[in-house]
Amino acid sequence: MDTVLSILHVASAVFIVGPMAILPMTGLRALRSGNGAQVRTLAKSTSIFTWLSLLVFVFGFGILGMSGKAWGISFMTPWILWSVILYALAFILTMFVVAQMNKAAAEVDGSTPGTKPSGYGAIAGSSGVAALLLLAVVVLMIWKP
Repeated sequence: MDTVLSILHVASAVFIVGPMAILPMTGLRALRSGNGAQVRTLAKSTSIFTWLSLLVFVFGFGILGMSGKAWGISFMTPWILWSVILYALAFILTMFVVAQMNKAAAEVDGSTPGTKPSGYGAIAGSSGVAALLLLAVVVLMIWKP
């Protein structure tokens, strides 16, 4: 059963967390082109993928619960604890990005194409930091210091 959970954990990380990290960056392009409807769609998609990313979290804890004693690890193992903290920060930042994207979409609808909305920098910076946090989680999952 731990093999099935491991497959689910890794597959969901690739197919759910990947889009969670990339979609906001695609939204920046839509903002630059002045396409508010596309920005709203990307914000909604980002929100859905962010909430679905909790499955990766659940599958990871399932693996921990089933194999933790055999591998000598627990929730308080430093690389697991830091992974949880970094993921939680990335989750919060990504939800902030979703809110900013929705706000920017409304702003873009009334402006001329090519003008950046006021939240553009916040979206770019926060989504970049969230992506780096998720990358750090991947490094911790593989390196296991």
